[in-house]
Order: sequence, then structure tokens, then C-alpha cells
Amino acid sequence: MATIDDVVRTGVCVGCGGCSAATGGRIPVRLGPTGLYKADLSNATSHDKLLGSKVCPFADESRNEDEIGESLFEGLPRDDRIGYYRSMFAGRVNDDTRVESSSSGGLTTWLLRALLESGKVQGVIHVGESNGPLFGYVISRTIDDLDQSRKSKYYPTSFGDVLRSIRGDGQVYAFVGIPCAIRSLRLIAESDPSLQSQIKYAVGILCGHLKSAAYAESFAWQLGVEPEHIETVDFRIKDRNLTSRQYSFGVKDRRDGEWRTAQTLSLVGGSWGHAVFQPEACNYCDDVFAETADVVIGDAWLAKYEIDWRGTNVVVSRSSELDEIFAAGDDRGDLVREPLEIDSVVRTQSGNFRHRRDGLAVRLADDDAAGRWHPTKRVQPGYPVSDERVRLIRERRNLSSVSHEAFAEAKSAGNLEVYLGAILPLIESYQSSTKMTLTRRILNKFKREAWKIVTSLRSRRQSAGQNQ
Repeated sequence: MATIDDVVRTGVCVGCGGCSAATGGRIPVRLGPTGLYKADLSNATSHDKLLGSKVCPFADESRNEDEIGESLFEGLPRDDRIGYYRSMFAGRVNDDTRVESSSSGGLTTWLLRALLESGKVQGVIHVGESNGPLFGYVISRTIDDLDQSRKSKYYPTSFGDVLRSIRGDGQVYAFVGIPCAIRSLRLIAESDPSLQSQIKYAVGILCGHLKSAAYAESFAWQLGVEPEHIETVDFRIKDRNLTSRQYSFGVKDRRDGEWRTAQTLSLVGGSWGHAVFQPEACNYCDDVFAETADVVIGDAWLAKYEIDWRGTNVVVSRSSELDEIFAAGDDRGDLVREPLEIDSVVRTQSGNFRHRRDGLAVRLADDDAAGRWHPTKRVQPGYPVSDERVRLIRERRNLSSVSHEAFAEAKSAGNLEVYLGAILPLIESYQSSTKMTLTRRILNKFKREAWKIVTSLRSRRQSAGQNQ
């Protein structure tokens, strides 16, 4: 049975910090030269490693999402693609000012504000600006603190230190994290009654894959701001004249305090599908909808929502209490919501499923053929896709690997061209193989334009009704 030793040795450690929290810090988690966190087992005892293995989201000694979900949500319906569920919907906050400063529909911050304002929690454990790396896990105890940390942070984080800092303080918290972090949190809580009582809500965030610190640094450098001159970054800047997919990246230069921005897709590595700076751990994740979270929130990537610059969230709830909070917000007019069927929920994350199901099966089969260790997953190794698709999956995995090495070399040399020269040919090769056919592009455009017409007609009817 694979242990945390195997996870760390093979580079599959995601650096979540679960092992550090479970061992009281005896297994430290450090930020490495490629901008990723990694557990340090050099001084860990066999007992420490056993504790770490039991909470590691990629060790075979830890319970998987099916087992955790069954103990948490028994009695709810379940789907193999999204896990247990109670309600599903798409929506956003009904305030354009607030939604403009959100990554998507603003529902994550809205829910966390509701939990704080009602006194259901005294703090929110989430990712925000930190004093060391650009971002890290912080605790917001006020609405102002929470609002200052809005938006997605595509950056590596580790929650071990902050979780240890609140243990036994008598306060109740909501914890926000990506699927692997939520799974580790649940496993820690199972053997720690104090933390189990303190973490009242686990709020999951849909995750295409994690990024290393180099993701932000590479974009900033392309905009003329070297890594050492970055003050902060904004990964999701909206434009009212564009679709929700056409967001921009911004970096604040500490030398002059000026912001520099560019559309994310115009930057090298800006397409999420290229998987630059993706950790190896993300090649082994099969949890799309944070199946162990009380609620999971992400982008509703469907044509009818993409055309709206404001962004729209997809939400899967597994909690009657959180459902009541959403319903109350709906009744007050705080939210705009509509129910979704399971198949529509799944379609919002089509690319995510291709990576974590078909892609994972191929990678596992490749590992088996090469005699490489890999964690045990719920997906069976095999080649369920075409030969062309298998080749693309392998290209994407190689692209991720090369991006880490090439950018580390570029930083060492102080020359961005070292990275660009290595990665651009790989991106161009991958892009040429994934280029949409003319028919597909026309069909996608037709869908977007059709939904624009439908949305416009709905808006006119609503305006007419209000004026009567």
C-alpha cells in the first residue's frame, strides 16, 4: 500500500499541509524552487509518516472521496460524476458592482459573508494576500477582511500552519479549499474532535488544476514586471464589453505602484488547457466537484452564461442549512438563480472531466506500462479514447513538466526568453492539434449569438413588466 513516502518521493505531493496539521508541524511543508509546496519527511518518525499518510489526499492509506462522502452525506442521492448532492443551480449576486469585483458570479463571498453576518461562524479560513508569498491561507474575522480577499487566487497554498493556529481556540469556522484540500481537512477532523467541532462548514472551490507561483510570475514578466518587482496580481479582471471567459490578468509593479494588464489568453500559457505550471499531483485527481465539501462553487461554463460579462456560478449543495441561506437570499432579491439538471452541471466542467476521467485513465495506464508508481484512484487505467486523444494527453503532461524546469532556469538566468524559447514550440504543437474545426467554431458562435438574443428578449420582457 502506497504511503506518504511514495507520494513525496515521486513528486505527487500537492503541498496541501494536511500532514503538517496532523503531526503538529513535525512534518513541515516548504515552498520549493519551482514555486510549489512539498512536505519535508527528512526528520519525520515512522509514527509521523503514518499520521501523514492517513490524511494525505494522494496516499492509499487515506480514505477516498466515496468513503468520506458516504459517512458525511448518507441518505442523499449520488451521481458518479459529481458525488452526493441535495440541490444544484446556476446563479450570481444581483449587484453588478459587487459581481464586477468577483471572479465569477460572486456567490462564494456572498455565502461566506452570510455565515459571518449571522454569527454562524466567527472566522473564515481561506486564501488571501500574505506577508511571505503573494498569497496563502489567512483567517478573515470581519466582513472587511473577507471583502479584501475576494477573487480566485491561482497560486500554491498550504493550510497546515493556519489550521494549527486555531485549534482549541473555542471559535467556529468555515474552511474554503480546492477538492484535495477539503478531502485532507475531512480526514484530519475524523481523528481530531477539537477541529471537527470547530470547522462547521467546508466550502469547496471547483478546480481545473492548481498552479505554481511561476504562473503569476511568468505573466507579470511578460508584462515587463520581473518576479522580484511584483507587489500583487489580479487573475480575473472583467470587461463589461466582453464575455466572462475574456478576462484579463493584472500585476502591480512595486517600483511605481502602477498596474499593467493584458487579456489572459494573449499571454503565453494563458490558455488553461495548456496546463503550464500544473503540479504533478493534479495528474492524479479524480474529484471534480469537491465531493467531500458541504457545498462546491465554481464557474458555470455554458454558452448561455459565458456571454454574460458578469460571470455565473454553478453550485452543488449537500447541506440543507446552506440551501436555506441561498433560498433566503433569493427571496430578498440578493441573488439571481435558476435550477440545473445533473447533465447541465456536468457540462459546465467538460474540460475538467476530460482531464480527470479519460485523461487520468490514460496517465495511469502509461504509468503501469512504464513501471512507475502511482496512487490508487477510482478511475481504472486504460485507453478509453482515440489514439489522437491519447497523444494529446501525453503532450499536455509533458508541457506541464517542461514549464516548471524551463521557468526555473529562466529565473536563474534572469532571462524570460529561456522559458519562452522552451515552452512556445510545445504550446504551438499542442495548439495545432487541438484547433477547432470550422464547423465547430461556427456552431459555438451560433450558440452564443442565440443566447444573446434570448437574454435580450427576457430583459425586455422584464423591463416591460416592471413599467406596467
